[in-house]
Order: sequence, then structure tokens, then C-alpha cells
Amino acid sequence: MTEFFLGVDVGSSKTHAMIADENGKVVAFAQGGPGNPENTDYRDFTSLLQAVVCQALEEAGFQRNLIAGAGFGVSGYDWPSQTEPTLNAIRQLGLIAPIGLANDAIIGLLAGSERGWGVGIVAGTGCNCWGWDLDRRVGRMTGCGDWMGEAAGGMDLVVRAIRAIALNWTRRGPETTLTDAFTHLTGAKDPSDFLEGVALERYRLNQTHATLVFRAAEKGDQVALQIIEDMTAVLGDMALGVIRQLDLAGQEFDVVFIGGLFKAGVLMTSPVERIIRAEAPGAQFILLEIPPAVGGILLAMEQAGLDTQSIHPSLVRSAGVYIELSQA
Repeated sequence: MTEFFLGVDVGSSKTHAMIADENGKVVAFAQGGPGNPENTDYRDFTSLLQAVVCQALEEAGFQRNLIAGAGFGVSGYDWPSQTEPTLNAIRQLGLIAPIGLANDAIIGLLAGSERGWGVGIVAGTGCNCWGWDLDRRVGRMTGCGDWMGEAAGGMDLVVRAIRAIALNWTRRGPETTLTDAFTHLTGAKDPSDFLEGVALERYRLNQTHATLVFRAAEKGDQVALQIIEDMTAVLGDMALGVIRQLDLAGQEFDVVFIGGLFKAGVLMTSPVERIIRAEAPGAQFILLEIPPAVGGILLAMEQAGLDTQSIHPSLVRSAGVYIELSQA
């Protein structure tokens, strides 16, 4: 009987569930809303998992008892004390298969790296960096953002842009085209109205508005360029921390770029690559272009003892084709 494997990527802006067979053929892909349990609670987390997994099973056309392994990558899963409540929420799905649980950076790494080890850098709504070596020793950040010197996600970028606009308006910083861009975006009457609206929460911004910063940088805005330079310096520094924890500097290993901010291309990737290569010249860089849920499937297959390195290429190809056809 054919075995099937479930991979779930729970993010801060969206959640994906994917199912593939033992040969790496994808048979279902489902999407749901944000699920980071730190931003909601475990009851909502469980409800989201139920919805997205049921949707994937319905698309696959079979019951959950055919799932031979499940892998979950969860944004916000950063500390040992979170293991039991997270697993308890997952157990509510009623799966009888072995379960793998990891931070979402790890399943992004598994999805992107055929080796199955190295460093995964996430820059999406928030940011994070985790890795493991060939022996599965773990290197990691805290996942706690600005408090812990890890502010380099989409919302961090937007906050920096608002700060730059405020600095210019109060005559403490240089002019920037970001002022007009964000004022126009919100429909504010002028920069004063924009800042008042943000302060009083009449205007609400989110991580998707980071695209305005990239557009300004592409047109040569020095303030926007500096914001991006600062962000990429943080991401590079986070990666170096994981590399040092795992003693990878003298080895050849993969670094996988995960998340929407890296869609900005070389503005984001090139500075991070330079920072890493200065200390770890053997690093090989991969931009993840498939859903990280693929890595959840590979984590699930590992629980069942399959040779994931041999399955990886066919699973990646199948996922790419499946997503392309589903969006056509």
C-alpha cells in the first residue's frame, strides 16, 4: 500500500499543508491563515491546523489514517518549554503517524537543501535563523526580535521606514521619498496626518508594505538603502551566530534564504552572502522558491526512516509543478 506524508508550515502570515506519497509525488496542497501560537493561543492554533489539514486531506481524497508520517514547522516554536503545548495541539488532529516538530526555519532549510543540513535564514513577517549540522546538532537564534537583536523581518522594515519619516518631519533626519510613498499609500493628507494616523492607529500598516522600501531603494533613495543595509547586516550576523555554534566556518554547507523579503533579490541576498562568505567561504546559497511545507514532508519521511536525500529532487519538482498548476 502506498504511504503518504503530511508537511505543515505554520507561519506568522499564512499556513500551508502539503501531502506527498513515498516517492515524492505531491497529491494535495492547502492554505490557511496565520498560526504562530505566540500571536494567538494554542486553541486557535489547533483550530487552524484542523482546518488546513482537513482541506489537504479532502483534496487528496483519503482519510488521515493513511498518513504514515507528519512534519510540522512552526513559527514561534523557539523554546523547549513550548514543546509539550505545541505537540498537544498537534495531537488533536488525531494522527496515528509519528510526528516531527521543528521551528519553521528548519523545514525551510530541509526544503531548500538537498544535503538536508546547513543554515536556514527566514525573513518574512518576522525573522529567524536556525541550522543543524550533519549530526543534527542544532544552532539557533532566540526568535525574539528586537529584544534580542534580531529585528530584520517585514514589520521591522516598515517600522524603520516610519521612523525615518518621523525623523525627517521632526528635522532630525534626511529627506526621503518614503514620506511621499507612505503618505500616498494610506491616503493621508500630508506627512503630519500620516504620522498622527499611525500614532493614533487610524492608519495600520503591515509587513506587505515593506515593498515600498524596496521600490525606493531601487530608485536610489539613500534612506531606504540604509534601512535595507541595516536589515541585511542583522540577518548576516544571525547566520554567523548559527555557523559559529555549529563550527561550520571551515566546511561546505548550504544556506537557504526563506521568506518573502528575499523576493527582493540581490538587494537582500547579496549583502547577506558577503557577510557570511567573509567568515565561511564554503557556504553555498539557495533561494527557496517552493513552499517550506515541502521540508515538513521531508521531516515526516525522516520519522519513517526513508532516505530523504534521494527523494528530495523528485519531491521538489513535483511540488513546483503542483503549485504552478493549482495557480493556473
